[in-house]
Amino acid sequence: MVTMNARREVVVGGAVAIAGERILALGSAGAMRRRFPGTPELDARGCVITPGMINAHQHCTGDPLARSCIPDDLRPGASIFDWAVPLHGAHSGDDDEISAVLTATESLRNGVTTLIEAGTVAHPVRAAAGLARAGVRASIGTWGWDIDDGPFAAPADVVLERQVEVLDRFPSGGNITGWVTLVGHNLASDELMQGAADLARRRSVGMTMHISPTRSDPEAYRTRTGRDPLVHLEHLGVLGPHLLLAHAVWLTDREIEIILGTRTAVAYCPWAYLRLGQGVSGRGRHAEMFGRGGRIALGCDAANAGDQLDILRSAALAAGLAKDTREDPTWFGAHEAFEMATIRGAAAVGMADRIGSIEPGKLADLVVHDATAPAWVPRGDPALQLVWSADGRTVRDVLVGGRMVVSNGRCLTVDTEEVRHEAAAAAAALLARAGITVPHRWPHVDADELDR
Repeated sequence: MVTMNARREVVVGGAVAIAGERILALGSAGAMRRRFPGTPELDARGCVITPGMINAHQHCTGDPLARSCIPDDLRPGASIFDWAVPLHGAHSGDDDEISAVLTATESLRNGVTTLIEAGTVAHPVRAAAGLARAGVRASIGTWGWDIDDGPFAAPADVVLERQVEVLDRFPSGGNITGWVTLVGHNLASDELMQGAADLARRRSVGMTMHISPTRSDPEAYRTRTGRDPLVHLEHLGVLGPHLLLAHAVWLTDREIEIILGTRTAVAYCPWAYLRLGQGVSGRGRHAEMFGRGGRIALGCDAANAGDQLDILRSAALAAGLAKDTREDPTWFGAHEAFEMATIRGAAAVGMADRIGSIEPGKLADLVVHDATAPAWVPRGDPALQLVWSADGRTVRDVLVGGRMVVSNGRCLTVDTEEVRHEAAAAAAALLARAGITVPHRWPHVDADELDR
């Protein structure tokens, strides 16, 4: 068991006892059997058990039904405004729910038990139903921007009313919890930013928004306010421990100090920046912030950006980028990256008291990795093996709050074959409503033509 407790202990030959939704005790298998006789057992001999992993930034709607449709050679911004925004604008409640089911089931099968939704949901009740149907732990939000033109745009007071409705519908304490969510970037007024931060503090909930994945946000803020983005947000009183910023790639030295000083958290989505060519290899300083005590978690972003909902893949990339950009293999590596994926990620999303490690009293979010798989043979250092050798494909079983949701690689909560057919039909209808024709660089030829 890779406990990720304060001492980062790896328990060899151990067992974990679960009562209800929480971890009751750790110890040897013999001791646990004597202490709790007759308790049903999950045989994990020859396996590695880790805490459930945290994905701190995930779009659960919009992109899942257009996966691998958005080209990867578009000019900057086109994937958002020519594709993602029209898709979101055409989303129905049914689309939101099936998209959330797809997102949650893939996440769970890769050992991700907690998702922080990125704030681009038109029908939060339906999306929450999809997340709950799969059994994942998640936050839920809704669209928050007061721009002049765009789907679901509204005046600041109306946007804030929507946020309150979500918080009231999904109070803290359940598996699905409401968060204050803004689109962010430069797509919100100062009034909306301040109102959202005040609401999050007043209700003691998390808040999340996007900022500075590219140079466009800094340029826009300097033009509008004369300040860099985080300097301006600090001036407004928006930053603080309640806030989880997505991306934060293009930062100045002063902005780094502001993030650390205000204890603002960051969700780092390295695959998205590489796929979209956003400059993380030259500008990203997330490993540095992490090493200085910053609250940094990992995210997968969207189905046409990060592409795979596998935090172990993100962890490997985070470690590789850190080493390569400094041309220094002696610092930030697998152990730090796995902390981002578990206990330090839990701290970044404000949940380290409940998840992120295997300890008595915490929620029983557990992942059993099949260590008989080739990636685990022969057995080495578990952190190195988890990050550099294995990935979500070796996940065997997953529990969320003591409930088995994946067994032997199969999702128990959702009929995946039924979902596959439902999603295919929904995707075709959504693309048609959005007026989007998917381009194919390579010609698609019907096999019957080859027979002529």
